[in-house]
Amino acid sequence: MNHMERAVQLAQQVMGDTSPNPAVGAVLVKDGAEIGAGATQPAGQDHAEIVALKQASGQAQGATLYTTLEPCCTWGRTPPCTKAIIEAGIAEVRYAVIDPNPDVSGKGRDELAAAGIQVVEEPTDDAHELYEAFAKHITTGVPFVTTKFAMTLDGKIATHTGDSKWVTGPEARGFVQQMRRICDAILVGVTTAMLDDPYLTSRDEDGNPTARQPLRVVLDSTCHTPASAVMFRQPGSTLIATTEAAPDQRVEALEQAGAEVIVLPAGEDRRVELPSLLAHLGSRGVVNLLVEGGGSVHGAFFDAGLVDKVYAFVAPVLVGGETSLSPVEGQGVSVMANSWRLAKTRLEQIGEDWLIIGYPRKQTGF
Repeated sequence: MNHMERAVQLAQQVMGDTSPNPAVGAVLVKDGAEIGAGATQPAGQDHAEIVALKQASGQAQGATLYTTLEPCCTWGRTPPCTKAIIEAGIAEVRYAVIDPNPDVSGKGRDELAAAGIQVVEEPTDDAHELYEAFAKHITTGVPFVTTKFAMTLDGKIATHTGDSKWVTGPEARGFVQQMRRICDAILVGVTTAMLDDPYLTSRDEDGNPTARQPLRVVLDSTCHTPASAVMFRQPGSTLIATTEAAPDQRVEALEQAGAEVIVLPAGEDRRVELPSLLAHLGSRGVVNLLVEGGGSVHGAFFDAGLVDKVYAFVAPVLVGGETSLSPVEGQGVSVMANSWRLAKTRLEQIGEDWLIIGYPRKQTGF
């Protein structure tokens, strides 16, 4: 493992904990040896570079700093990292990703270079993946949307009776818990909320809720979510996104159960308008949104062209059934040439299941 890979690994370990700030890893190296390392602390605390500098103490003079993101040069809740780097006498800074924030992009690099520090860009795919959600949110104001679903080899997410426990094995379900840990919000539709009565929580390996819980979001245009739903008794907060069509008594019942209910515009299909929902979530600091379904919800996001990334678990089982549900419904495309194709795909085996990860791109014909 080289020094930048080590920095990326440090950043990956704190993903989610630093939101809405990006997770950064930093490593200080002198004479070939690591003298300091760190990752971004929760908002308002030290950035990764400062953690590494404090660990290195007086040894930092003449060292090389490896960092996954261009060091910040502005005052926020903490002082600029560039100032500390310059004062410590760092000789070289190697960063993997330029800051995607258009207000500051490149300014930290230029300030370090003006101080006589050698600055080198050392990009890696893993580092860019760290900041894909932050980059979208900081430039558009809306969350990065990841859809996750688990299906059988014949493309079903449940049997014809609606039974869906469990499509995948325990290893895949454990991986999903990791995904929940790093996201800011989990979204499902009202049908999933009613049929599955899910917890929608982030849990550790022992099944206990983690300290940080993502916001639970339920798309429910008429507030049919039961006030007795188990999610209302879990740690964390639940947001019901509804429309003016929701009866007042149902809204009040959900609020009394502990939910926050927001009324959003309805589209032509009388369902919650998804762009309005994303704008609302983005305004409250949701950087990374995990959409967990079901098929109607996934279809709506694809139909609207709002999906940024796909995690598709495929289990080596077959269930059949003409009426068995599929993971992506909605209107869909009319011809294959207009289908969504995943780019930059990768395949991982998780236990006995397979995970396909990729970025959907609209086809324009072949």
